[in-house]
Amino acid sequence: MSKANNIFSIGLDDRDRLNKELGGGIPTGSIVLMEGDYGAGKSAISQRFAYGLCETGKSVTVLSTELEVKGFINQMDSLNYNVEEHLLFENMLFLHGDLDSGSVLSSSSEEDNRQDLLTDLMEEETLWSADVIVIDTFDAILRNDPKFEALVRQNDERQAALEIISFLRNIISQGKVVVLTVDPSTVGEEAIGPFRSIADVFIELEMIEVGNDIRRQLFIKRFAGMGEQVGDRVGYSVRSGTGIVIENRSVA
Repeated sequence: MSKANNIFSIGLDDRDRLNKELGGGIPTGSIVLMEGDYGAGKSAISQRFAYGLCETGKSVTVLSTELEVKGFINQMDSLNYNVEEHLLFENMLFLHGDLDSGSVLSSSSEEDNRQDLLTDLMEEETLWSADVIVIDTFDAILRNDPKFEALVRQNDERQAALEIISFLRNIISQGKVVVLTVDPSTVGEEAIGPFRSIADVFIELEMIEVGNDIRRQLFIKRFAGMGEQVGDRVGYSVRSGTGIVIENRSVA
């Protein structure tokens, strides 16, 4: 099998250079960990991934803990990522992680007690049926899962993380890609450390002050199974009506 067959192109080559900067796409059978503080652009980059993958013919599931479907469509439209057709023809499945009701997926029952969110997540077969699964933001699920919280109090969050990792490894063994976005400031090092260690692709999103300007960059810390060469840092901006724009200027 050629190397090209082991890569999921994230497309949109006529609009931005992100696919090229990432060596032609994401290796199949990968866990992608995307870290960044609030405002760094985690959602925008993951939405760019999701839209571009659909445009190349891949099926994508997006689970958002922040946006409901209307807000998701509006935000995608604002970036000129018009996903309505992909949603209509079921190339993309969007799910809202309704953490307030105690269930990962939106629940119609007001009597539901707070449940083990991670267990619910792993048992939801429909969520994992796509070629690519994007969970934005994964740390919110960790923080709101009562079982995980209990293990954190017992200083045993590492064991809980390893159980999740075992499940994710089984998913990607089918040639799928799982993208997790995380705000590292909201979870402890012991909780996020194991995910950093096992991620096949590990990207930090950074914001750097240059004078009065805030510049963003992707810091590629690990990229196993890359296609073409992948750079260490990729400068980018998020523009209304345009989406992700790769910047030529250095922000290092």
